[in-house]
Amino acid sequence: MVLAWPAGLVVRFALGSDTLKPDSGLGKDVLVLRPSIYPEEFHRDAVALVRASPDRPLREIGRELGVNHETLRGWVNAAKRAEQGDGGRDELRRLRKKVA
Repeated sequence: MVLAWPAGLVVRFALGSDTLKPDSGLGKDVLVLRPSIYPEEFHRDAVALVRASPDRPLREIGRELGVNHETLRGWVNAAKRAEQGDGGRDELRRLRKKVA
C-alpha cells in the first residue's frame, strides 16, 4: 500500500497477515521523501566551508552550523557526485562497445 501526502512525502506500508509479526520486515519498505529544511544556498555554503577547512573535523563544522555531521557528510558527497557528472560511464560504455 502506498500513500502520498503533500510536500513530496511518500510512505509505503506492508500490509498483510504478517504485518505485526517481529520478522515481517515492516520498516524496511518505508520510503519518506520530503524537501530539505535547509535552503540550497545553505547547502552550497556549508560544502564550501568544509572544503575550505580540510583540517577541521566534520563534527566540529556541523556543530558550528547546527547541522548533524552525517547530514553534512551527505551534502559533501552529493556535491562530489554532481561535479563528477556521469563518473566516466559514457567513456566506459564506449570502450565496452569497442571491445565487443
